[in-house]
Amino acid sequence: MDQYAVIGHPIAHSKSPRIHAAFASQTAQPLEYQALLAPLDGFVAAVQAFRAAGGLGMNVTVPFKLEAFALADRHTARAQTAGAVNTLAFDESGILGDNTDGAGLVRDLVHNLQCPLAGRRILLLGAGGAARGAMLPLLQAAPSSLTLANRTESKAAELVRTFGHYAGAIELHASSYCALAGAQFDVVINATSASLAAEAPPLPDGIYAQDALAYDMMYGSSDTAYMQSARAAGASRVADGLGMLVEQAAESFALWRGVRPLTAPVLTALRNELRPA
Repeated sequence: MDQYAVIGHPIAHSKSPRIHAAFASQTAQPLEYQALLAPLDGFVAAVQAFRAAGGLGMNVTVPFKLEAFALADRHTARAQTAGAVNTLAFDESGILGDNTDGAGLVRDLVHNLQCPLAGRRILLLGAGGAARGAMLPLLQAAPSSLTLANRTESKAAELVRTFGHYAGAIELHASSYCALAGAQFDVVINATSASLAAEAPPLPDGIYAQDALAYDMMYGSSDTAYMQSARAAGASRVADGLGMLVEQAAESFALWRGVRPLTAPVLTALRNELRPA
């Protein structure tokens, strides 16, 4: 059986083994997928040991995505622009680093949630690693505009400068939260970690356009704090990031195995498990 794994610290909570086992069963791929807990100072050694034992690829979660980027010999364009790696593929020529998070986000929005992005006004909240990983795939989806808002506007401006040459005719803006007053958006994506603390970014009233979708990259057994806040502020639809989790896994699986699994049944099964009894 071909060997794959997800590596992180902590890792016991990871749903990746369940997801990839379902993908392997569905596509009849002969592989095993495990979760590996790496010491905080032992990421590289753990990856090298897994590869030496015949491992073919790994998913990488917190806090090792930057170390994974440094470890890779070569990078996909989306990993290069994100500056972080969540997927490693091993072969005779070395280690390929990829970042499937942004592609998973876009696929969840467009295919699962039936929310087209082309020609839409998108607001991306946050300027950390999650936002950076989403920037290129979002720009490739050809919205009319992409606004990056952050509590510290200078951090948003730095990211906008980094991605400016990918924008083409797309309007690309940086903003603080309060400076969003008076603007409206069709899709608002929360890439901050505020929901982990049961908080929501402090957004002004009126930012949600008619039929707007509010999306949180976080997920849980019930609506996140941001989803609750967005619904109260007038968002027509809200969604969490469970679909993004499944879709980014499918991107990794396709990279490793050359076949794309069906994500809908896996997403449905995970959603049912999360619902309170």
